[in-house]
Amino acid sequence: MKRSRAFDHRDFRNALGQFATGVAIVTARTKRGRCIGLTVNSFASVSLNPPLVLWSLGKASTEYLDFTKARHFAINVLASDQHHLSRRFSAQVPDRFAEIDCSDSIEGCPLLKGATAHFVCRVVRKFDGGDHVILLGEVIHYRWRQGEPLIFHSGQYHVKTHHPDLPDE
Repeated sequence: MKRSRAFDHRDFRNALGQFATGVAIVTARTKRGRCIGLTVNSFASVSLNPPLVLWSLGKASTEYLDFTKARHFAINVLASDQHHLSRRFSAQVPDRFAEIDCSDSIEGCPLLKGATAHFVCRVVRKFDGGDHVILLGEVIHYRWRQGEPLIFHSGQYHVKTHHPDLPDE
């Protein structure tokens, strides 16, 4: 089907930005042992039984080959005070993990301290998604804590607030 006018990718991206999302950093370890990680807002739950989640990775990413070869990945859901990590892991810096406080999962995936949740996953499938690849993972370990999430909307970071029309829960 032909479009009657040129598709405006920037405007489309702005429209997508109207959907507020959480912010996460996906991490893994290469076969040579190097830690890799990047900021995403494409994380979503898929299934409770079996426990499946997904995220999408741009094919132009400098980490594309390493992430698509990894057998495991970890989703680190960022807390509201971790916006500096989000910016760091979305920037082109020589070592995103330099001076970052983290530990390793049993599978070797870096787990960032202070995150509100960690989901360690085994890659079960990869799907072509245009200029992205969609990675489906089975959650093999997770942990979480109460905390305020980091939110991204219209190209900016936000924090949640209580809706004034709703009673306190």
